[in-house]
Amino acid sequence: MSGFSLSDLEKIVAERARSGDASSWTAKLYQGGMERAAKKLGEEAVETVIAAVKGDDKGIVSESADLLYHWLVVLAVAGIPMSEVMAELERRTSQSGIAEKASRTK
Repeated sequence: MSGFSLSDLEKIVAERARSGDASSWTAKLYQGGMERAAKKLGEEAVETVIAAVKGDDKGIVSESADLLYHWLVVLAVAGIPMSEVMAELERRTSQSGIAEKASRTK
């Protein structure tokens, strides 16, 4: 297993997003703003669901990689570090998922 992590990818996304490199997909997405980045995230989410419903394991892996990448781009555009999301997940593990969901305000 490789030592590559989401934190590594987050750093790469941040570097490329701000690079202004016209040949960088990440830079183009970042420059396109939240609407463009969020749209791509949504597309990848749908493609991941389709692969899952089809039972396409290779597709699930590939689309999940795309989904995580585009999620990190959305976080970068929003200026939100992944650590904030991880802290929220950690907070939620202190109670059952059902109790946590019931505690959310509507």
